[in-house]
Amino acid sequence: MPHTHEVTNQVPPLTGHDVAADATLLAAVEREGAGWASGELHELGTLAGSEQAQDWGRLVNENPPALRTHDRYGHRIDEVEFHPHWHTLMDVAVRHGLHAAPWQDQRQGAHVARAAKTYLWMQVEPGHLCPISMTYAAVPALRHAPELAEVYEPLLASPEYDYGLRVPATKRGVIAGMSMTEKQGGSDVRSNSTSATANADGSYTITGHKWFTSAPMSDVFLALAQTRTGLSCFLIPRVLPDGSRNRMHLQRLKDKLGNRSNASAEIEYDGAIGWLVGAEGRGVPTIIEMVNMTRLDCTIGAAAGMRAGVVQAVHHATHRAAFGDSLIDAPLMRNVLADLTVESEAAALAAMRLAGAADRAAAGDEQEAAFRRLGLAASKYWTCKRGPAHAAEALECLGGNGYVEESGMPRLYREAPLVSIWEGSGNVAALDTLRAMAKQPESVDAFFTEVNKAAGADARLDEAIRALSKDLSNHDDIQFRARRLVETMAMVLQGSLLVRHGEAAVADAFCASRFGGDWGVAFGTLPAGVDTGSIIGRAQVTA
Repeated sequence: MPHTHEVTNQVPPLTGHDVAADATLLAAVEREGAGWASGELHELGTLAGSEQAQDWGRLVNENPPALRTHDRYGHRIDEVEFHPHWHTLMDVAVRHGLHAAPWQDQRQGAHVARAAKTYLWMQVEPGHLCPISMTYAAVPALRHAPELAEVYEPLLASPEYDYGLRVPATKRGVIAGMSMTEKQGGSDVRSNSTSATANADGSYTITGHKWFTSAPMSDVFLALAQTRTGLSCFLIPRVLPDGSRNRMHLQRLKDKLGNRSNASAEIEYDGAIGWLVGAEGRGVPTIIEMVNMTRLDCTIGAAAGMRAGVVQAVHHATHRAAFGDSLIDAPLMRNVLADLTVESEAAALAAMRLAGAADRAAAGDEQEAAFRRLGLAASKYWTCKRGPAHAAEALECLGGNGYVEESGMPRLYREAPLVSIWEGSGNVAALDTLRAMAKQPESVDAFFTEVNKAAGADARLDEAIRALSKDLSNHDDIQFRARRLVETMAMVLQGSLLVRHGEAAVADAFCASRFGGDWGVAFGTLPAGVDTGSIIGRAQVTA
């Protein structure tokens, strides 16, 4: 073989490691009351870091789902075919309780454990976690119809993934989807035109076209439709109790930027049958509980993508030489990697704190529920907004190798914008934060109670909190200023958590750059004196 075919200075694959060997994550899980899940996290983390699991993720994206509207004889079948490893990934997620399992688990920290496992498994392949997330989020909405919840909640929480079109109540476990947006409205769901007409047996006949329905092969869907009294929420199964197919027709699958392993469809409800969830005319307040839980998963997903990106970037720099030196030792590269690590740890801390708030809110803690309402709205905006820039910078750390599909970085980059769009894009999330403050002023008190737990620990953070309080008291042009306000809220929360619970070097770098005024526009502009060695070491893994 000619010497030109010798392979030198290439980075070994990042496989064979425990994704759960993440000090920030493990400490947060312990702090939020789910330390009992440590063994499960390492079990799932070891699988997530394996070559086998990484191949599963690659294959389901290289072989996206295909729509089959009719069989060979012309019969309407409305099926979506997935790569076999889609079902492998789904099975792992369900067996490890990433779906609705916490709602029937009485242990303290059940929602935190589930959030941590989701954070780990998302680093393998996030697309299949869309239906997993919706299944998790469906339960609090479904509880507005106790008779339906009695039947379906145990199936939604079942540890068995039972794929296939059958009567949901006869299956070992079911998956839930959500069907809200329409082509004329998008996030403005109150403009929905889908109609629901009451039947004598208590069911409703539903007719309309839904513009985005993710995971259309789910067993049941929560959907919005107009009744005589206004927009209402309905449970719509794909197979009716008598075994016949519900009249839900898949018109086409969306050709998406990323999230390609997961099918997203336009659905026609052509006289489909559904059952009311909650009161007529109260569809948005009913389904908003599902939206809030999926927003938590958006925040977790953004943090998971950041962790996956910076770990790959640090791994590459550790094993790559450039201009005669190890890339990891180049001062400017160290600045970039440290900045990416700081952002990643701040996002992870906030996500796990919000998961803890969700856990305590589910147990009846009103203070935590108020904090979660505002903290989640702000974090959903900012953490998800940071994801694409973080992914682009992490990809660039690999140079041209990162631009090649085999590196996995392009898939990470394409996926990053999704969570900022899902469940309300940037403006919707920012305005929702303002709405929460106006409608639930107790959430503002809860938020400042939380961030002020760090009072006196860092003067830069203290000043940022004071400035934020002053800005929030000024209502002039507040909608115009919403993004700036919500961004500051999210960073103040992250800074408070880092100062109290994070690595000292990370907390100092965060406060110096984000609050101290010594930070540029791009990643890699941390001020001099930052302990890059301690920071970067937190993103180095041992394979």
